[in-house]
Amino acid sequence: MAAAQTGDGEVYRTLLEEIMPGLRAMVRARVFDHAAAEDVVQNVLLSLHRARHTYRPERPFRPWLNAIARNAIVDSFREGGRRREREVGVELIDEFAAPWAEPIGESEVLSPELAAALERLPDKQREAVQLIQVEGLSVVEAAARAGVTSGALKVRAHRGYRALRKALRGAGI
Repeated sequence: MAAAQTGDGEVYRTLLEEIMPGLRAMVRARVFDHAAAEDVVQNVLLSLHRARHTYRPERPFRPWLNAIARNAIVDSFREGGRRREREVGVELIDEFAAPWAEPIGESEVLSPELAAALERLPDKQREAVQLIQVEGLSVVEAAARAGVTSGALKVRAHRGYRALRKALRGAGI
C-alpha cells in the first residue's frame, strides 16, 4: 500500500488482486446473500481506494483493511434494516391489490373512455395492462409472452395503471 500511495499503479493493482480472495471470504462469512456480499466487497474496494491516503506505512496493512471491511459489512446490515423498515415487496402489494384488480373478462367490453386512454399508453405499458387486466394472465405468464422479466412487466403495468388513472381523472371519470 505504501508503494501504491506513491502512485505505482501496477503495485496497487497487484495488491488489490492479492487481497480479493481473503476479502471475499471475510465478507461471505458474515453476509450470506451472494449478491449482497459482492456489493459489500465492491464497497470495501471503493472505501479502500478513497481512504488509501490515510494508510500509515509504519502500521500493519491487514488490520487497516479489516477495519474498512468490517465497517462496510456493518453499513450493509444497517442499510438492509432501514430498507426492510420502509419498503414493502411488490409481491405483497400484488396480493393486497388482487381483490380490487380483477381481470376484465373477455366477454366484457371496455368503456369508450377506458379504451381510448388505453390506446394512448406507450406500447409496452399498454401491452402489460392488456395482458394482465384484459386477458387475465398472471404476471409470470404475461412476462413470458412479452419476453421480459416479471419485475420489468410489473413496472410497466404499474406505470400504465398510473397513466390510465391520470387520463381518466382528466376526462372527469
